Amino acid sequence: MDNVQDKAAITKEPPKPPFPVVPTTKVLAIGQFTRTPTPEQLKEIFPKEVPATLRLYLAGKIDQWWIRQTQTGPVFLLNVTSLEEARALMEMLPLGQAGLMKHEFIELGPLTPLHLLLANVGARNEDL
Repeated sequence: MDNVQDKAAITKEPPKPPFPVVPTTKVLAIGQFTRTPTPEQLKEIFPKEVPATLRLYLAGKIDQWWIRQTQTGPVFLLNVTSLEEARALMEMLPLGQAGLMKHEFIELGPLTPLHLLLANVGARNEDL
């Protein structure tokens, strides 16, 4: 009887996740200084950092940006669909090239529970 239970466990399908998988549509990049820049570094790097960041915004790569209240780094909402592209963009900025900024990246996508609103009208994500 143990063999029957073992076979049933092997052939049993994994449980379906409660919500459908959604694509990554944006990436949140949370920056933090790796060390406090010296006044000399600020004078050298910031005149390059600001225009480089503005170019990314004008190219549509940065949707929004903020500064953390702790003043320890910026937060960017990026219009990219992969962590690789987000990393590459942040690493090309002057603070990233100087090794003064690191980022935590969070992939974002459509709010998955919204599919429940479509359940009554017969539409599902895979139908779109």
